[in-house]
Amino acid sequence: MSLILNIETATKNCSVSLSNNGKVINCREIAEQGYSHAEKLHVFIEEVILEAQMQFADLSAIAVSQGPGSYTGLRIGVSAAKGLCYALNIPMIALDTLSILAHQIQKKDGLIIPMIDARRMEVYSAVFNADYQKVIETQAEIITEESFSQFDETIYFIGDSAAKCKEVLKRPNCIFVEDIVYPSSKEMAKLSYEKYQKDDFVDVAYFEPAYLKDFVATTPKSKS
Repeated sequence: MSLILNIETATKNCSVSLSNNGKVINCREIAEQGYSHAEKLHVFIEEVILEAQMQFADLSAIAVSQGPGSYTGLRIGVSAAKGLCYALNIPMIALDTLSILAHQIQKKDGLIIPMIDARRMEVYSAVFNADYQKVIETQAEIITEESFSQFDETIYFIGDSAAKCKEVLKRPNCIFVEDIVYPSSKEMAKLSYEKYQKDDFVDVAYFEPAYLKDFVATTPKSKS
């Protein structure tokens, strides 16, 4: 049994799940306009474990969303994960927040662009193919009418930036999936188990969330 506690706090969604061998056993999450992670996170952690009739000592590892995202939210999630890993002497797994978000949608073709809102027209984004492989690495950028214009295939935009970007990105191949807003710890279950099987852990003492602070206006690139 590989029992993993998954923690996702990179956005307004405070989400915790307990998974066994990559399948979710229990989950607690809430997305509020005002961040309530400091109040809810530890309560959710205790609830998902006790309601599954498990104990903290049963955990094999802790997985945490590493960012990009809210500075405060990431700090809260990572601090909780580190504390539990130290206390229980178990490994910590870090997962890319945009990858977690991308796995909420299943498409057989085209590209998936998960975007996390920063401010104004600024977003954190990455580009994935239908197999969830990164085509463009995570970056902080300012969205303009020319953003992602180097792609001819269908692009599925997801995340909490969809509404504001829909007003700017009006090309026919841009599709906005507005019901996928925040990353969830539910999608972390499969990803964390894959890393656990490979012993793909991070150093608990030195790990830091992936903060992206510098925004640049992107220019279209010619498609090779």
